[in-house]
Amino acid sequence: MMLIEPQASPGFVETPGIKALVDRALIYLEVGLAVNLSGPSGVGKTTLALHVAGQLGRPVVFISGDEQFRSGDMMGGLFGYRRRRVVDNFVHSVLKTEDDLMERWVDSRLTMACKYGFTLVYDEFTRSRPEANNALLTVLEEGMVVMPSMRGGEGYVRVDPRFRAIFTSNPLEYSGTHRPPDALRDRLVTLHLEYYDEETEISITVARSGLDWDSAKWIVRLVTLGRAAKGLSAAVSTRGCIAIARAMEARGMNPDPNDQLLYAVSRDVLTSGCTRMTGKEEAVVGEVWRKSFCSE
Repeated sequence: MMLIEPQASPGFVETPGIKALVDRALIYLEVGLAVNLSGPSGVGKTTLALHVAGQLGRPVVFISGDEQFRSGDMMGGLFGYRRRRVVDNFVHSVLKTEDDLMERWVDSRLTMACKYGFTLVYDEFTRSRPEANNALLTVLEEGMVVMPSMRGGEGYVRVDPRFRAIFTSNPLEYSGTHRPPDALRDRLVTLHLEYYDEETEISITVARSGLDWDSAKWIVRLVTLGRAAKGLSAAVSTRGCIAIARAMEARGMNPDPNDQLLYAVSRDVLTSGCTRMTGKEEAVVGEVWRKSFCSE
């Protein structure tokens, strides 16, 4: 099992708003509660979850939600075989062989994290079917993992007191998400994330692209106007700001209302959530583009 060693996230930006969010999450985790960071795609939930996990100073086990997960997958399973062969040649004229094949049980990442007190980061947990997460109910409430009988030995694994759990999730209206059971939601403290304030978004854009502050500020203004505009089917996240910034940095572009290449890059990013480009979307992007260069 591969563990993630806690360390400072490269390029992580901690403005007062993000620091306050991290501090709130740590309060709940330090008293043994599980935290769910919920928000739209692109606001940095996974990065924030790993950063918070790093503050706890324990090895991190990472799980990504999957539609194909089953309840048993959360605890472990039978993978491969272990073979034992006995050769008896005590009497030279007689050769006896005995083969014994046994299925081998391997504990899952959840079980290992619980057993050794690691920090679990369960990314996009609502992408897994609700029944697949049933094992988490006893983990978070009773402090044990109830194991299948095929594992052998004791029927449960005690959860180490140092075990902590951080979840991330998209809003339920997102495609591919499942509504988690009420019993599981009741065991989580959910922190609702929205798009960051202007200063934070500019700082993230600068840190992840190397672009100058003024250019990044224009990008954030452009994207913010795009989010507020009617006619674009999906709001652009901070990832969109970073994408435009990296393109500008790579080609040495500056905010210029007459730069057709920069306009095309901005249009591509602002309309990435559209199923197809029509004259309506083009007109909306043109209006957003013009407003982004107007003085406030």
